Amino acid sequence: MDSPVPPSPPHRPAEPPAEPRVRRRDRHGRGMRGPVAPPQVPLSASRADTFRDLVLDSVERLERRWPQLADVEFMVLEVPPPVPGETVPLGGSLPAGKGEPARVVVYRRPVEIRSKNRDERALLVHEVVVEQVAELLGLSPESVDPRYGQD
Repeated sequence: MDSPVPPSPPHRPAEPPAEPRVRRRDRHGRGMRGPVAPPQVPLSASRADTFRDLVLDSVERLERRWPQLADVEFMVLEVPPPVPGETVPLGGSLPAGKGEPARVVVYRRPVEIRSKNRDERALLVHEVVVEQVAELLGLSPESVDPRYGQD
C-alpha cells in the first residue's frame, strides 16, 4: 500500500543557536558616514529663529545707547491683527500699563515679504525697531539711532 506521507528524516541532534550577525553602516566599503554639515552651521535654525535673532541684534545695538530699553519687552509675531482698509504694519508699540511693561512688536511675515535677502531684511528690521522705540520714547528715529535712514 502506498502511503501519502513521506517517511520522516532521521533525527538530528539540536544545533546551538547561531550568533547574531553584526550589521555595519559601512555596507559598500565607502567608510563611515560623517556629519551632514560642519558644527558651526545651524542646521535647525528656522526662518522664525533667524528673524528673532535679527530683532535681538537690533535691540542689543539700541540698548547700548538707551539703557532704559532693558525694561521694554520686545516681541516677534507672525502677522498683525487684521484692520480693514489700512496698510499692513511692520511693527507696533504699546506703552507700559498697570503692572505691564512697555512692548515693541515686530511682525515677521510683512517684513519678510518686503525684503529680498538677509541683508535687506536686517536693515528693515532695524528700521522698524528704531521707529517703534522712537514712538515709545516720544523721540524722532534719528535721535534714537543717528544712522537711521543712512544704510
